[in-house]
Amino acid sequence: MNAVILILVLFGALLVLLPLIERFGPRYSPEKMAKISRWIWPLLMILLFTQLLKAMLG
Repeated sequence: MNAVILILVLFGALLVLLPLIERFGPRYSPEKMAKISRWIWPLLMILLFTQLLKAMLG
């Protein structure tokens, strides 16, 4: 029962915080977004690789 309450609270916080972040968060230029998005896939692959190593070794 505690897990259900925790999930509901987190989901509710997400519903409240996302619109606030979108409204009052920083605005990025398309050039800045392209620069950031260029790093997403390599970092994700490094994360997946390290998680695979952790699962295999531990």
